[in-house]
Amino acid sequence: MTTEADLSIRLTRAAFNRALAEADLAAIGPLLAPDAVLVTGTDSALLSGRKAQLLAWKREFAAPERVIYTRTPDRVVASSIEPIAFEHGTWQGAVGDRIIASGDYTAKWRQTGAAWLIEAELYLTLG
Repeated sequence: MTTEADLSIRLTRAAFNRALAEADLAAIGPLLAPDAVLVTGTDSALLSGRKAQLLAWKREFAAPERVIYTRTPDRVVASSIEPIAFEHGTWQGAVGDRIIASGDYTAKWRQTGAAWLIEAELYLTLG
């Protein structure tokens, strides 16, 4: 059974994926909590805060061979006692049709008003 949280998070993730594909920083910002944390998959670099993530994405978008990252949720687990949820899934980075990296990820979300915001993401590179 799909819960309201599950559907909202999947729709927000789809919007995030579109923003990455379109290099749309303005669309990414509102999807991240102000203190959002991201731990990258290969070197475990820590990006702490919305501003740090937006700067990193800005650099990624300017790269001569731009990688398009896509996250695909497998499941979303919402807490029954707090407005928080975990998203588990797979990710990939591609240049054109060539996948250059992929793996698993987990994201923690928090509902703020009607919106679900990403608080933390942790990536594992497997390929």
